[in-house]
Amino acid sequence: MVKAIVGANWGDEGKGKITDMFAEKADIVIRFQGGANAGHTIINDKGRFAFHLMPSGVCYDHTTCIIGNGVALDIEKFCKELQDVKAAGLNPKLLVSDRAQILMPYHIKFDEYEEERLGKNAFGSTKSGIAPFFSDKFAKIGIQLNELFDEETLRAKLKNICTLKNLTLKYVYNKPELDENELFDTCMRYREMIKPYVCDTHAYLSQAIKDGKEILLEGQLGTLKDPDFGIYPMVTSSSTLAGYGAVGAGIPPHKIEDIIVVTKAYSSAVGAGEFVSEILDEEEAQELRLHGGDKGEFGATTGRPRRVGWFDCVATRYGIECQGATTVVMTAIDCLSYLEEIKVCTAYEVDGKIIKDFPTTPTLKKCKPVLTTLKGWHCDIKGIREFEKLPKEAQDYIKFIEKELGCRINMVSNGPEREAIIHIDK
Repeated sequence: MVKAIVGANWGDEGKGKITDMFAEKADIVIRFQGGANAGHTIINDKGRFAFHLMPSGVCYDHTTCIIGNGVALDIEKFCKELQDVKAAGLNPKLLVSDRAQILMPYHIKFDEYEEERLGKNAFGSTKSGIAPFFSDKFAKIGIQLNELFDEETLRAKLKNICTLKNLTLKYVYNKPELDENELFDTCMRYREMIKPYVCDTHAYLSQAIKDGKEILLEGQLGTLKDPDFGIYPMVTSSSTLAGYGAVGAGIPPHKIEDIIVVTKAYSSAVGAGEFVSEILDEEEAQELRLHGGDKGEFGATTGRPRRVGWFDCVATRYGIECQGATTVVMTAIDCLSYLEEIKVCTAYEVDGKIIKDFPTTPTLKKCKPVLTTLKGWHCDIKGIREFEKLPKEAQDYIKFIEKELGCRINMVSNGPEREAIIHIDK
């Protein structure tokens, strides 16, 4: 059976813990999109980890972890993270698709240069090279992993890359130009670093599906960062939808039977972009930020303070629909325990009209949140593992959101520990 775990919102929904929980029971865990530009924080009996490229299954000896063809593979970061994982006493089984493309050092430079050029209009990039990488991939000047093993093809490609990139470096950014021989040497070094893990993962997964293996697709970020259905242009550069798992991992679409969509009991986001339910009062926002998550609402990759807001039913309903959720998980319910009253965004107001469908970005820019205030439970609920034992106000909060979403919430996370899960039977 193939399952996908993806985010409903802007990312930062707490997918790491949920992925870890499901990964323990999986034979194979696959990263199918994104790169090292976002992270999953996982806390289990093996320790505390902030994974960026590593699939979350690396914590388990019985699990094979795969970097799929849809991933932006930063080989330097992959190997550094693997060293850290091994230093923690883990010995993961890792395979990397021979069709994955390599994120090169110049991708990171171009990311930095473009943010610098844009100034106050910058995208808020993590400067991990993701947008330049995917631009090159679809411009057909990216480097597939298998090309490292064909030196003649590689040299010809690098020559073309330097011709194109150096024009931009010279005339747009006024920055140092690329050297073809230096790039070739870098590629040869990368080849030796990654060689032990390279595999025809399409063939491997085809056989695994025939053998009835439990396969888990691990997504990065969330629906609203998808380049087609998100808050374009303030999005990431590869699809964040479960449907893309078929492409980014090389699995037939009809084999993805269970789509686990994660949302959070409030909203948070890193980077720029439309965020209708954002709390704009900095004191109020900082209080929620400090109560949020295991170590507060700060990016796992960047350490940047996340923007925070009230739960957005409009955006989340849309996110769940786009993902095709079969299971919905709400995380971080415990983080709201300090509040006597909790607001929920149930609709948007735009040009005097109330809307409940998530619009495109030009309209989104004009939207204001329509907020409903609910009574908080204002007590510590950590340690509770049964829905019926939650305070009535916490139960009412979950039920209210569930009704607004029009989709059953199957699980609720009540603390950062993996076992802090409430299963809801209805």
